[in-house]
Amino acid sequence: MAILIWIAIYPTITCIFLFFGKYLMQINPLPLRTLCITLIAVPLMVFVLIPQLQKLLKNWLNK
Repeated sequence: MAILIWIAIYPTITCIFLFFGKYLMQINPLPLRTLCITLIAVPLMVFVLIPQLQKLLKNWLNK
């Protein structure tokens, strides 16, 4: 399951910084910037990416 999460989180964080990085870097202090990133990444992971990856990789996960 850890690999599944990593498969989802790495591209998610990369895309967040690709599309919003310029704006995110203007947010200070760092904890506020981190909060903004997690407000996007966590719901996307929990409700979209992880369920889709579980369906896609169900045979591998059930071994």
